[in-house]
Amino acid sequence: MLTVDFDLLPIKKDERILDIGCGSGRHTWHVNKVEQCTVYAADYDVESLQKAKYVLDLMDRQNESKGKWGLLQGNATKLPFKDQVFDKIICSEVLEHIMDDDSGVKELYRVLKNDGKLAVSVPCYFPENLYWRISEDYHTNPGGHIRIYRRNELIKLLTRNNLCIYAVRHKHAFHSIYWLLRCLCDVRNENAWIPKAYHKFLAWDISTKHWFFRGLENLLDHLFPKSVVIYLDKETGKGKPGSACLTPSP
Repeated sequence: MLTVDFDLLPIKKDERILDIGCGSGRHTWHVNKVEQCTVYAADYDVESLQKAKYVLDLMDRQNESKGKWGLLQGNATKLPFKDQVFDKIICSEVLEHIMDDDSGVKELYRVLKNDGKLAVSVPCYFPENLYWRISEDYHTNPGGHIRIYRRNELIKLLTRNNLCIYAVRHKHAFHSIYWLLRCLCDVRNENAWIPKAYHKFLAWDISTKHWFFRGLENLLDHLFPKSVVIYLDKETGKGKPGSACLTPSP
């Protein structure tokens, strides 16, 4: 399940890509499969990196990898890279986990090339706020979410760090329903039958990509999305000549 739309963040041959907070590697797998580039997958959690490595090694053995890849354990607020080394950066569902999100965004800006692009996603405010109200356990797990972003708050965070927004999208309404069911049925209970049965539907939907449910979720993404995805260019000075930046409403 991809959160980032690679039509809006196109990957080109020989580019260098960073997937920060990669988790088990879903975006890294996709990039490694579609283009001859170099992708670095970074996460603080070692177990997640081991899962990502398992799949990437399998892709190599099955000749599914088109590019090169590397894995590293790292902190999003102190990236071990020189300035301006990445053409594209993916930062999906990361900022809501880190204490100093402003430093995290500054680091993304620092390591992104002047003509580079960045995709940032976080949970949407309304469903996330609902989950917090329903279930204390949802946001008090170790390594869990420590803040909820309103859309304008996220935009201000990004634009004050000299990043220029060119697109905003909403994703994963079906997963909003799943987490609502988890919170209603005790989020710590992995065997609760209602969310477990719904999870089977999600797995089926991801594998089949049935046209009806794709259309339905696209419609629901306007009503009850799980994530908001912000696509950005790196500004140098006042930004690129002739390009328009989206700005937060007053």
